Amino acid sequence: MNGGTPLIEFERVSKVYPHPAGNVVALDNATLSIMTGEFVAIMGPSGSGKSTLLNLIGGLDVPSTGVLRIEGADVSTLTDDQLTELRRDRIGFIFQQFNLFPLLTARENIEFPIMLACGKRECGQRPHQLFSAVDLPEDSYERRPSELSGGQQQRVAIARALINDPALLLCDEPTGNLDTKTGNGIMELLLGMNRRGKTIVMVTHDPKIAEFAERTIHIRDGRVE
Repeated sequence: MNGGTPLIEFERVSKVYPHPAGNVVALDNATLSIMTGEFVAIMGPSGSGKSTLLNLIGGLDVPSTGVLRIEGADVSTLTDDQLTELRRDRIGFIFQQFNLFPLLTARENIEFPIMLACGKRECGQRPHQLFSAVDLPEDSYERRPSELSGGQQQRVAIARALINDPALLLCDEPTGNLDTKTGNGIMELLLGMNRRGKTIVMVTHDPKIAEFAERTIHIRDGRVE
């Protein structure tokens, strides 16, 4: 482990979704810690609770029971505005589908979180720095996602996730839509981010991709094994 401070702490956390046919237990009594500076992979069968775990860490959902602390704060005590600030300022999200805005250029996609936060572009040289950091060529700046390769789109998505300099990167199958060579390039990029101090939590179904992480958490039927 790279750090000695827990960034994320689950204490007997369960997440239950009500359903007419019977409640669905998506996460069952999970206890785990992720330390500052770690690179952690989450693996498990489809429907095992991986995405639920990631959504809880990302403040997109809250536990049904138990305690979840992020940076020492019990998320159940945070207001909606505080949860929004946590997601916006402290957490970066990277998705399998890239989730780029098709009508915006690569630069505009990267700048969007800043515009969302303050209503105007106040990025300075930050987008240029991020293009360089994720190894995107200058001629891609003003292109729309449809004009970029899958690997380039994912690099734009990573740069967008980094625009607010978050402490934590959450990655949901970040190489799922990429060929092996391109996917490995993305993982090397994430590994470099981790070496520079970012905490990374990544859901993957691919054991080869999980090998890039320093620790793997296995989930089955909502339980951390």
